[in-house]
Amino acid sequence: MMEEPITPQPTLPEMMALLDATMARIEGAYAPSSIRAYRADFAEFARFCVVRGWLALPALPEHLAAFVDTLTAGGVRSSASIRRAVSGICTVHKLNRLPLPGQDPEVAIAMKRMHRTLGRAAKQAQGIRADLLERLLAGTEADILGLRDRALLQVAYDTLSRRSELVALRIEDIRRHDKPGEPKMTIFLRRSKTDPEGHGRWLHVTDRTAMAVEGWLSALGETEGFLFRGLLRNYIPTAELGVGQINRIFKRMARQANIDDALISRITSHSCRVGAAQDLVSDGASLPQLMSRGRWGKTDTVMRYVEQVGFVS
Repeated sequence: MMEEPITPQPTLPEMMALLDATMARIEGAYAPSSIRAYRADFAEFARFCVVRGWLALPALPEHLAAFVDTLTAGGVRSSASIRRAVSGICTVHKLNRLPLPGQDPEVAIAMKRMHRTLGRAAKQAQGIRADLLERLLAGTEADILGLRDRALLQVAYDTLSRRSELVALRIEDIRRHDKPGEPKMTIFLRRSKTDPEGHGRWLHVTDRTAMAVEGWLSALGETEGFLFRGLLRNYIPTAELGVGQINRIFKRMARQANIDDALISRITSHSCRVGAAQDLVSDGASLPQLMSRGRWGKTDTVMRYVEQVGFVS
């Protein structure tokens, strides 16, 4: 009897080429951060499958379940990270009109196993509340780096901005006001996570933050382009600030202020957003007011931010 020919499995470069083509199709339709996450998670899954001689696209449910079990046993990823990975892998399947392996009971069982092992609780960033904010500001220097850092930190706190929103702010979108009773400065946020179509939103900052921004702009010497920039070793500004730099800047500021290492380890690019939300709750802000200020679309996200300080009606 003649044996049936064995169909060769796609190589990793072939899988990555298909991934690249899929991501190129959705460019501009999805947030850049979402595309980066889809790419990274599916690439990891593709490598996992290729070394085992499995097909990653379309993937069999039992292979995705094995991937979940491997990530769980590895102890490196959180449960939220693994959920994101499975969602991203299924999204890549959906975009290619393929059956979704994540809907199979085999994967559901693996996810339940994962949650029983790792739990569902997400690690909360250390909130930079008003008292910690003052300590960080006091630890900065009087040079251009200090000017940039103070403006960045205060804008992040006043506007409850996500890191993607902070790096997207532009100088030409700043409006200055001199009428009594009006804030000295507002900044137009062109697009955000909860405003993907770009309706935009005016962000208000305190007069002190406006002064910090003006000091930074005076040192920067630019009238257009991105508001916040990176600074090279010789303090020459770059054209923009990367989202990954926000976390490093906040941690460096904490070290300069002699903050405890255990607390520094919990400071992230979300810390100002968390701390400002907690301060608003302590000051009596209602849930609708808080959601409006922070541009949240889901109440459960807000509640995770402020659960440590309680909430009002």
